[in-house]
Amino acid sequence: MAYWPRPLKKPRKLNVGDRVAVVTPCWGGPACLPHRFEAGTRYLAEEFGLEVVLMPHACKPVDWLDRNPEARADDVMDAFADRSVSAVIASIGGDDCIRLLPYLDLDLIAENPKVLLGYSDVTVLHFACLKAGVTSIYGPTVMAGFAENGGMHAFTKDAIRQVLFSSEPPGKLPRNTEGWTDERLSWAVPGNQSRKRRLHPAAPPRLWQGSGRSRGPLIGGCAEVLEMIKGTELWPPLDIWSGAILFYETSEEAPAPSTVARWLRNFGAQGILGVLAGVIVGRPGGGVPSDRQDDYGAAMAKVLTEYGAERLPLVTGLDFGHTDPMTLLPYGVAAEIDCDDVSISLLEAAVGDAEGKPAGASG
Repeated sequence: MAYWPRPLKKPRKLNVGDRVAVVTPCWGGPACLPHRFEAGTRYLAEEFGLEVVLMPHACKPVDWLDRNPEARADDVMDAFADRSVSAVIASIGGDDCIRLLPYLDLDLIAENPKVLLGYSDVTVLHFACLKAGVTSIYGPTVMAGFAENGGMHAFTKDAIRQVLFSSEPPGKLPRNTEGWTDERLSWAVPGNQSRKRRLHPAAPPRLWQGSGRSRGPLIGGCAEVLEMIKGTELWPPLDIWSGAILFYETSEEAPAPSTVARWLRNFGAQGILGVLAGVIVGRPGGGVPSDRQDDYGAAMAKVLTEYGAERLPLVTGLDFGHTDPMTLLPYGVAAEIDCDDVSISLLEAAVGDAEGKPAGASG
């Protein structure tokens, strides 16, 4: 299959009463921590009015899922093939979704565009959708997001309704005024489910370099998972990166800024940094102290300068990825970085009124 047929097909927007399939393409968290998983599926049903359908292997034991990546992939493919299902939502991330690659049918995805939602290790499936020519959405999973301690943050709930339940362009992403958290409260303690996590004050996004406005389709994901995708059949050729906005975030493992710099140098060596329209970066997860978070921006700005991209817009401290609350970012959808007020806008909808509606910029 040729990479990224243009224009991308959009899945149909979600409506109250829609059936959504929950899959476990990565770590077998649902069987390991069933009360956390049940809190997430219950929230999907009660807050958003969705009918949750568990795919056959979604709650298999951790060890069984580890031994059977093909079964995990079968669940994903069957969910896409099921015409009664409107969305495919990952239960949780992990670290080995790349093992599903031999068993993914991109033609089937292309023929059955629907919402795919998840983040972290689910980046692999997003790149599969991207190659198949279908818009997918980087956002919360059942256990990390929908099962948020004490209930999902209003910032995230609003983003879900705006991005998944509406075919109108979301426009400028709102500023987070709630605060943010990456506090670890053990999921193994059921009592923690009702205990809200401690919030840090939400500092505004920071512009490191760039000026004016820059537009392009969104491509990106979790930094560690992008490293696993590099060199595979899912990795986009240079012309796909040309003019795109890279969204980039690190996991709860909190890789050092020097490690992130090395990964980003690979983007430079491929020529990607020289053709991008901009880079937007999520708040680092994993307990990085507030006074050290700018170390990541400084490291990334240094690498951009090394590859002659010192004028490329670079914005850090955004709310997506491994901190909460999180916004939703749709792949291939036109976005804009406004360097003057340090804001990000989604210029077109991620979903359409009808399945397979081609993406088209609206501004």
